[in-house]
Amino acid sequence: MTGRTGRAVVLEEFGRPLRLREFPLPPAPDGGMVVACGYGGICGTDLHLQQGHLDIPVPLVLGHEGLGVIRELGTGLHQDATGAPLAAGDTVMWASSLACGVCPPCRLHREPTLCERRRTYGVNRALTDGPELSGAWADHIVLQPGTTVIKVPDGTDPLAAMSLACAGPTVAHALYERRPVRLGETVVVQGSGPVGLAAAAFAQLAGAAKVVVVGGPAGRLERAAAAGIGDVHLSIADAADPGEILREVRAATGGDGADLVIECAGVPAAVGQGLTLARRGGSYLIIGQYTDAGDTLINPHQIVHRQLDVVGSWAFTGAHLVEYVRLLPALTARFDLASLVTPFPLERHADALTAVADGSVMKAVLTS
Repeated sequence: MTGRTGRAVVLEEFGRPLRLREFPLPPAPDGGMVVACGYGGICGTDLHLQQGHLDIPVPLVLGHEGLGVIRELGTGLHQDATGAPLAAGDTVMWASSLACGVCPPCRLHREPTLCERRRTYGVNRALTDGPELSGAWADHIVLQPGTTVIKVPDGTDPLAAMSLACAGPTVAHALYERRPVRLGETVVVQGSGPVGLAAAAFAQLAGAAKVVVVGGPAGRLERAAAAGIGDVHLSIADAADPGEILREVRAATGGDGADLVIECAGVPAAVGQGLTLARRGGSYLIIGQYTDAGDTLINPHQIVHRQLDVVGSWAFTGAHLVEYVRLLPALTARFDLASLVTPFPLERHADALTAVADGSVMKAVLTS
């Protein structure tokens, strides 16, 4: 594929507009591949990256969630994570991160999400590290050997798959390994962005008796309800009296609180509120505080008096992406995931970021 070029959206300086640039398209690396990245999702984390809230190298191509078609395979035997053979023309998704395999979390603690030298497409692969096309906000991406790649089931709507492309695997990690949803439980989800909706949808598939989504603004909750996600929807973002909404949440759980409360809002103040929404002996699972948005006051008596299990969950591995893709047929059969997505061409990346920042779209996806 030498002699060709690819276009990509580049973060050159924190807090400055992104640039659509052109780069040479290299051949596929041995054991790796070049993928025509037709879809690159915009995650809330990307806004924090653009604003310099996380320590990453620049310049770099952004985009840590994507879906595309294999264009070229490097030398070597190629199979996806399930052992299925891969060939040019296959539609695939890929895990954003590669763990090093040798640091203490990888080698001793069985926690590759906590890898000390994790390399992530669209997050910490600078242009100078090469190849430049190492993010999903591009028309091509070069995937390195060791990347977890999974075929997308035939007939899957790409926009539906992209609706929860990062949120789905993140929640798969949280609900599979950190604190599962148990049959018949009442679940409260704080936050109505993609992570919150993934948590609510997964809880419904897992057999929760009732799922209450508390978030906002109201338009987001309406879209969630229209897609079939969640049983009760309450907007705290628009409320003149948040305390009244919290009382409504507790009432919706039957009055005693939820068996499991899942924090997906990413707002530090939500943690103090969420602790009061769990029943005594219940669980509080924190997923949303991925970026350090600052401190908040909590009442530790709420943890002790309610005898809560408080659990955190960080990111996801390739195995969690595989679980998400395997769930796509069940998810798309029950929920209208594609309705959550607003596509934007690469050229309109600035408009897409603005729409994500002001909450006017649920999920923005760049297309090429």
